Amino acid sequence: MSDLIIRPVARADHERWLPLWEGYNAFYGRSGQTALAPEITAMTWSRFLDGYEPVHALVAERDGALLGLVHFLYHRSTTAIGPTCYLQDLFTAAAARGQGVGRALIEAVYARAAEAGATRVYWLTHETNHAAMRLYDQVAERSGFVMYRKLL
Repeated sequence: MSDLIIRPVARADHERWLPLWEGYNAFYGRSGQTALAPEITAMTWSRFLDGYEPVHALVAERDGALLGLVHFLYHRSTTAIGPTCYLQDLFTAAAARGQGVGRALIEAVYARAAEAGATRVYWLTHETNHAAMRLYDQVAERSGFVMYRKLL
């Protein structure tokens, strides 16, 4: 993977980032009638480019093509002084799966979180996402916590 570049997203990446973002959302059933509203995507994109926002995006690039994305954010915790890093979105283009792109994106988040003083990176995945969980079991440990939510 020496020719793979992991870097922060840039304003000029929008048209190449968007299909990955749409693929990620489609994977989780957010397409068609349940698609995210365009203003949510627009706001998400603008947050990546705003230095005052705690939301960040990295992309994996090879030969000018974007192969994957990862979005992460920092937040406070009651159990640590430094920030905690939540890896919110991770997606690899279908043609690039199994080539180490996802692992490289996760490792890049680890490095940036450490630089920011975070002591923990965590994320969620759907219990049916077995392919991703094979990777996650190699690069992190399962916490054992169960997520509950209430949509408002």
